[in-house]
Amino acid sequence: MARITITLPDVGEGIAEAELTEWNVALGDEVQEDDVLGTVMTDKAAVEVPSSVSGKIVALGGEPGDTLAIGATFVEIETDADAPVAAPASETAPQSAQAGPEGKPQPEPGPEAPGTAPADGSADPDPGTGAPAPPQPSAGSAEPRASQRSGTAKPEPRTRALQPNERPLAAPAVRQRARDAGIDLRLVAGTGPAGRISHQDLDAWIANPQIGQSGTGRAPRTDSEDIKVLGMRRRIAEKMSISASRIPHITIIEEVDVTAVETLRAELNASHAAARGKLTVLPFLMRAIVRAVAEQPQLNATFDDEAGVIHQSGAVHVGIATQTPNGLTVPVVRHAEALSLWEAAAEIGRLAQSARDGKAKRDELSGSTISITSLGPLGALATTPIINHPEVAIVGVNKMAVRPVWDGQAFQPRTMMNLSSSFDHRIIDGWDAAVFVQKLKALLENPALLFIDE
Repeated sequence: MARITITLPDVGEGIAEAELTEWNVALGDEVQEDDVLGTVMTDKAAVEVPSSVSGKIVALGGEPGDTLAIGATFVEIETDADAPVAAPASETAPQSAQAGPEGKPQPEPGPEAPGTAPADGSADPDPGTGAPAPPQPSAGSAEPRASQRSGTAKPEPRTRALQPNERPLAAPAVRQRARDAGIDLRLVAGTGPAGRISHQDLDAWIANPQIGQSGTGRAPRTDSEDIKVLGMRRRIAEKMSISASRIPHITIIEEVDVTAVETLRAELNASHAAARGKLTVLPFLMRAIVRAVAEQPQLNATFDDEAGVIHQSGAVHVGIATQTPNGLTVPVVRHAEALSLWEAAAEIGRLAQSARDGKAKRDELSGSTISITSLGPLGALATTPIINHPEVAIVGVNKMAVRPVWDGQAFQPRTMMNLSSSFDHRIIDGWDAAVFVQKLKALLENPALLFIDE
């Protein structure tokens, strides 16, 4: 058998390290060539690392949350001795095998090769969940299981209930199903590797519960879970901390009558949606921002607070806050000042889908000069948006609602929407912020102004 080391490939120009966010394999797993081994993240791009050989996983290069250098050991795979030497994971970060005197790959000596279980007994992560596995036996405990002695035998199934301080192994879907049914997974015997609980194990327990059943048919909840903040969520936390700690926010909330712009939008969609695509309110708001910052260029800017320099941009690059399965990200619609309504709508849709699929490029996630944030139909009456550092302004869209509005003689049903706009008070005075918000209000309430060249 040959022991092949797969290293972390070059995941982007100029990137020296990446954060390990998830393992798709565990020690002892059999993998095939091109199977995904794990996922790393650099900046806001998640990258899957594939296997270049088939074989058995014998060592992992870290745990989720660890930072790995490019070229560092990612996994070690034991493959057939007659198998050809594996191709490098990338041209800049080739794999290497431990070679003996005659150049033939040889196993590394000792039980603690890089990526194997640490000597202090800390647990390997549960693949797919990021949760720690049950602790390994200490030096004074009973003899380890066969899988721990040889690294080849499968772990024994768990046939007992776990103790209060032990966490059961199960996939997220199994955990969710157990939560919905009020079942404590520590009471369920898992028949998978290392006692991993499957849907079949859960079915068997539901059909014939052994212990802990209360009169309601639901077990009391005593579980808790510690979740490590890593990957996209950690980057979001870091950026929000910078924005909140460095920027003194001033937020202005203004009520806007969007009846006219909604009527126009409906008419344009009825006549042009089939050929040009459907319009939302965001392209109209984007055009309003372009018109407003033309009069107040200090709002279309970024502030380097360390150098004490404000960079005002002639181009209007609008960041669109987008919720993705991995967290909030901000793809950038570039040169909004040059786009028509339909071009802006198409670019917003393309970038949002690319971000949700995790395929947005690095330059599509940076360089914004002002941002829009919207919770869509889930939006509240008002929000207090956090500025996307190092920008100096952000416009928040709240939900629309038909409300009675007094016109001086009677109450009329009008479609109303609140705009919540936040500004960096170090750079933008309250008066200038109010002027900007009123300009947006006037443009949206009289949408014909959006199309008049001044």
